[in-house]
Amino acid sequence: MSVTLSDIEDARALLRGVINPTPMVSDEKLSVQIGAKAFLKAESMQRAGSFKIRGAYNKIRRLSDAERSQGVITASAGNHAQGVALAARLNDTKATIVVPEFAPLTKIVATRAFGAEVILHGATFDEAVAYSRELEKERGFIYVHAFDDYHVIAGQGTIGLEIAEDLPEVNVIVVPIGGGGIISGIAIAAKSLMPAVRVVGVQASNVAPVNISLRAGEPVESGFEPTIADGIAVKRPGAKTLPLIKKYVDEVVEVSEEEIALGIFHCVQNAHLVAEGAGAAGVAALLANKVALAPGDTVCAVLCGGNIDGTLLARIIEQVLVRQGRYVIMKALVLDRPGMLAGMLAQVAASGANVVEVYHQRAIWLAPLGRVGIEMILEVRDQQHAHDVLLHLKNSGYDVERQGQGDWS
Repeated sequence: MSVTLSDIEDARALLRGVINPTPMVSDEKLSVQIGAKAFLKAESMQRAGSFKIRGAYNKIRRLSDAERSQGVITASAGNHAQGVALAARLNDTKATIVVPEFAPLTKIVATRAFGAEVILHGATFDEAVAYSRELEKERGFIYVHAFDDYHVIAGQGTIGLEIAEDLPEVNVIVVPIGGGGIISGIAIAAKSLMPAVRVVGVQASNVAPVNISLRAGEPVESGFEPTIADGIAVKRPGAKTLPLIKKYVDEVVEVSEEEIALGIFHCVQNAHLVAEGAGAAGVAALLANKVALAPGDTVCAVLCGGNIDGTLLARIIEQVLVRQGRYVIMKALVLDRPGMLAGMLAQVAASGANVVEVYHQRAIWLAPLGRVGIEMILEVRDQQHAHDVLLHLKNSGYDVERQGQGDWS
């Protein structure tokens, strides 16, 4: 058995009224940057915050009444957990989700809110999977795999049907790859309806097993480094998905953590869409020129999820602002007298910069007696403005220096 266009169309009929047919958003700023017409498939706006409900519902709905009465189980650290929990609730089925002990609290709470039993077990995702397989056998649960299941793949493929209908002129589709379920489904649907379309997969370079598996001719486990794209941090592609990727996907590229962060920032700042690391991987690849494009191309990047912790999102935005020169750190030594700080801040205001934070440093800097160190984090318009602010302060009599990125002294 494999997956055909007919299977995906059947899944769509089953999902009608259950999922949100998510919007296709024109991204004008991305279009200018890449020199092609760019669109975003906003699956980040799907129920439970990602595409996972499509495959999970298609799988669970097709179980017999007897099987559904047994309950379903899976292991997940995030989106799949929420998709299965919601799909099980909609099918009046008990869901048990095993999550590793490091799983973010927000995702645990969200999964429980859909009515699932959440079991924390294992220091790693692999340990959580192993324990979920033990419970499957012990309690007679039905396993709902995150990606290596033909019904799950067919459900994810309904995204490809929507892309073909909403953007018939598309000739490049960029899709994140974790285990390969979403790209397999989309590629089958898209290639069946638009044979000339290119499908490009994107992996986080910190966890990138697909290319080495394609070269090996079988699923191979990759190395693992932490990544902000946790939704695609899968060390080994599926036995079912890898042959589909080989047959239907034209190319697989990889993006760095900095590139992923820039993709997230772009989605929030310019497209006004919240995307998690995995969701923004396609945009990251486009911004980093990892996908070859011609001026007449129409490209669609699939934003596969938007479940990102608010604290992490804030940190990413702040770091990108620093890298873009929008936030700068300046240090100065001034006389330790009343009014010196006020006078310096007045000059900062006169230069048009905005003060984000200010620190007085004495002992930590070992500032000379009679002087005090002032460290300022300033918001500026761009690199040129930062240079102008520095020059203005120096011309105003302050001995100021700008701290470089990664300068911890």
